[in-house]
Amino acid sequence: MFRFLRKLVLVLALAASAAAGLLIWFSPDPLYAAQEVFSFGRYSKYNALILEMAQKHKVDPALVKAMIWRESGFHQNKLGSKGERGLMQVGEAAAKDWATAEKLETFVPTDLFDARNNLEAGTWYLRRALTRWKGKDRPLAFALAEYNAGRTRVDRWIAATNMGDQANADDLLGAIDYPSTRRYIDDVTRRMDFYRNRGRL
Repeated sequence: MFRFLRKLVLVLALAASAAAGLLIWFSPDPLYAAQEVFSFGRYSKYNALILEMAQKHKVDPALVKAMIWRESGFHQNKLGSKGERGLMQVGEAAAKDWATAEKLETFVPTDLFDARNNLEAGTWYLRRALTRWKGKDRPLAFALAEYNAGRTRVDRWIAATNMGDQANADDLLGAIDYPSTRRYIDDVTRRMDFYRNRGRL
């Protein structure tokens, strides 16, 4: 009986490995697929919460998940080099704006390590940025630049284009002098498209 169970476990393990291998092999992004498989559920752990917050703030859930992937790698307790916290790496200033808007009198920055609070604050801030830039040809580029580098820097980059209010996304991208922000915009946009194209988070 013990031999049979051992063989059965071995067969099931081989079948699972083969299935994971096929999933990775046929993925449009095999490296990401491998990371997803070997994250042991971390990459999908927050999907329901992402959908809830995205719906509440009228933001594409694929965008929210792409930002979490880029910001924290789905690590809820990540602390950034400038004090950004949690899944969406929300900074204290943005969090205070959110807490004030929501009339949360007891909010403290460590509340951002709670997944719900973090996604609530992050998607709220993202929606505010998307709304601010809704008149642009590609509001997402402007909003992601703001999320990553702050509004002051986005305003500076727009001023550097000498286009004023007529500056479009290509003008902005050409003026960004922070390579990390440019990579951030590209990374989040590509990962969002990946989630959309595969039809699931």
